Amino acid sequence: MTIKSHTKMFKQLEAKPVILAKYKKHNEPKERKYGSLKKKCKRCGRMGAHISKYNLHLCRQCFRELAKAIGFKKYN
Repeated sequence: MTIKSHTKMFKQLEAKPVILAKYKKHNEPKERKYGSLKKKCKRCGRMGAHISKYNLHLCRQCFRELAKAIGFKKYN
């Protein structure tokens, strides 16, 4: 479902709070325990290209920006 259809659904169910609560309970995203969606960049929130080595938890783009400040060197 798209965001528009969710907001439409909320407007329709405002008069029925019990059904709205049930709808939210069954349609909200579940908490992830493992996998690629669990790992997020702590700086920007991206899910892909995640570097967790040395407990960094950064995406590759943020790592490139912060690498010198953190103390990494670029080898040719």
